[in-house]
Amino acid sequence: MSTEAIVTATRARAGKTPKRRALTIITEIWLPILLFAIWWFASADSTSIYFPSLQSILEALGEMLTQRFASDIVPSLQNLGMGLLIAIVSGIAIGALLGLSPGLYRAFQPLLEFMRAIPGVALLPVMLVIFGIGSSMKIAVIAFGAFWPIMMNTVDGVLSVDGMTREVSKSYRLSRFDHVLRVVLPAASPQIISGMRLSVSLSVILIVASEYIASTEGIGYIELMSARMYQMDTMWASLLLLGVLGYVANVLFRYVEHVVLRWHRGVRGNTQGGQG
Repeated sequence: MSTEAIVTATRARAGKTPKRRALTIITEIWLPILLFAIWWFASADSTSIYFPSLQSILEALGEMLTQRFASDIVPSLQNLGMGLLIAIVSGIAIGALLGLSPGLYRAFQPLLEFMRAIPGVALLPVMLVIFGIGSSMKIAVIAFGAFWPIMMNTVDGVLSVDGMTREVSKSYRLSRFDHVLRVVLPAASPQIISGMRLSVSLSVILIVASEYIASTEGIGYIELMSARMYQMDTMWASLLLLGVLGYVANVLFRYVEHVVLRWHRGVRGNTQGGQG
């Protein structure tokens, strides 16, 4: 494929991007908007203690965002972000090491499978004894639970790097570090990012569970306390907030995945074009 053809195809794809983005946005938001509208009108005259109106839930959510943002929402986000960051860094590093050393991976595989089978929630009492009540316990639980999808996906991604890619790296006489950083990890990036997206969902579950058991702050703590005091509008508001946070995190990772995979597809396309 000539350079001119590549540029032309790239421009053609770029010209369609705004329309595709608009269509994607419309496709993704019409159903949530419809469901919220149905919820709003169906619950408008609700007198149920357990199922308050959507209006009262949104009012409680607004109160949470204005009055309890710094005291409860920020700590949850900080613990979630720190635990996920530790899982990402350690998962990619250890996964790359094991993927580059198949013999080492086979030796550790039984232990890894055993450890991975332990639910992160099951470690809450252990972490509570070790770290006590506080952020360290929550971060440790999140890091443990989120580590495994990232690490295992990184191993799979590194092992799946084809021989031709490795030969290209050798032809450029890249150092071991540059080979891993510039060739192996980019080639394994689709699997790695898929593991990250799964870890985000697990992290939200673990932060809420840890705030249920041992906490005096956080979104999970708000939900638990409001349920105990029958403040159902606040309880539903905290659930709604958790859903929104999970959705936003997923959208961000989808954007990162789109950018990375576009680069990945471009490299593969150019390589195949060069072979043709």
